[in-house]
Amino acid sequence: MNLNREFTWEKAQQTVESLVFQQTGKHLSDIEIAILRGAWDNKTYEEIAEAEGYTSNYLSKDVGSKLWGNISAALQEKVSKKNFKAALERTWRKQIQDSFTKDQTQISESLTKENLTFPEGSVPLDSSFYIERTGVESVCYETIVKPGSLIRIKAAKWMGKTSLINRILEQGRSQGHKTVYLDFDSIERSILKDLDKLLRWLCVMVSRQLGLKNQVKDYWDTDILGSNDNCTVYFEEYLLAETDGAISIALDNIDRLFSYEEIIEDFFGMLRSWHEKGKIYDCWAQLRLILAHSTEVYVSLDINQSPFNAGLPILLEEFNSSQVETLAYLYKLDWGKSQITKLMDLVGGHPYLVRLAMYQIKAQNLTLEQFLQEAISETGIYSNPLLRLFNILKQSPDLSSAFAKVVKSAESVTLNSLQIYQLHSIGLVQHQHNSVFPRCKLYRDYFNRVF
Repeated sequence: MNLNREFTWEKAQQTVESLVFQQTGKHLSDIEIAILRGAWDNKTYEEIAEAEGYTSNYLSKDVGSKLWGNISAALQEKVSKKNFKAALERTWRKQIQDSFTKDQTQISESLTKENLTFPEGSVPLDSSFYIERTGVESVCYETIVKPGSLIRIKAAKWMGKTSLINRILEQGRSQGHKTVYLDFDSIERSILKDLDKLLRWLCVMVSRQLGLKNQVKDYWDTDILGSNDNCTVYFEEYLLAETDGAISIALDNIDRLFSYEEIIEDFFGMLRSWHEKGKIYDCWAQLRLILAHSTEVYVSLDINQSPFNAGLPILLEEFNSSQVETLAYLYKLDWGKSQITKLMDLVGGHPYLVRLAMYQIKAQNLTLEQFLQEAISETGIYSNPLLRLFNILKQSPDLSSAFAKVVKSAESVTLNSLQIYQLHSIGLVQHQHNSVFPRCKLYRDYFNRVF
């Protein structure tokens, strides 16, 4: 087990989110996140206040004092702006240790049965091959049972968004929730271009999954109300009114909408308004939302209308070496750290690529060295996903050219926001600020060869 991993700002924020939620039942506010980030970057309250448009006295004595108090209570030790990093890192590493211990228990149980299936799509709920991220699942399960809650999941393609969504919905069902899952990748373009059609589609699909009749025509008043109002009325007066208890609705791959500027502001503004209504009205408190997207939101939305700065933010990162080691145990591979390192040198901690490798090695009784020799060939286990990515790039010469620069450069490459958005959505790159580099050596080697 490798505990010598970097404790980043993203991990710190997620740790605090979980701690504060457990302590208070509330998520961090935007200004609390700003204070935390400023403190992480060693900024003074004066510098944070200037950047955020508040007085330093308000930030330090009102918001900051309460924030450090909540963190102190959760950690059961005195925490301040000066010492919070070390305290949070200790807690984070303990969570990793506890998670590893839990995984070992699952491993010992799973090794008694053979369960080798080809890894495709989301990981089934009953699969022993699902690997939990430290602190992610637990805070999601705690959040979904809260009235009017909103969970925002961000991760590149094939990183496990849908698998996590399914487990959150299952947690909701265990608490008596009615659940709805909608994949925006499945919607026809003609619907996505028209806000009214999109909202009618939403109402019809939610009705069906709740087992209710389609009453859209009866509630849609096009003479007086706009599309957002009609959809909101349909939910409030019909779907929520006719459903006993909570409804958990997951909207997967919503970044499909990001390129349709004519609808995004109204659609996402409506979702944000529903979340805000849940804080005030009992009927809307029944509704819990899960939004999943594969990249940053490179769209201009009013800060007060966007759902992307509300609720619980979840970032799914690649597996670390300990999690890859756990997966190797689950596949009954007798590997040490050197084998884990060799595989991760090729595919990083990408969950899908790691599982494909281990499945192939186990199913065909290969050594790791044999697998590595075949992996990047045109007929290797990665041939289908690599060809799929190549065909996506071929549809856009500009994007192909941009990614060619990335794979042929030894350093990270600066691209424009749209190119970063597209390449990250596909899952081809990781980015630092406005620069990107290939997600893994497999992608660099393959696309260097085919470009």
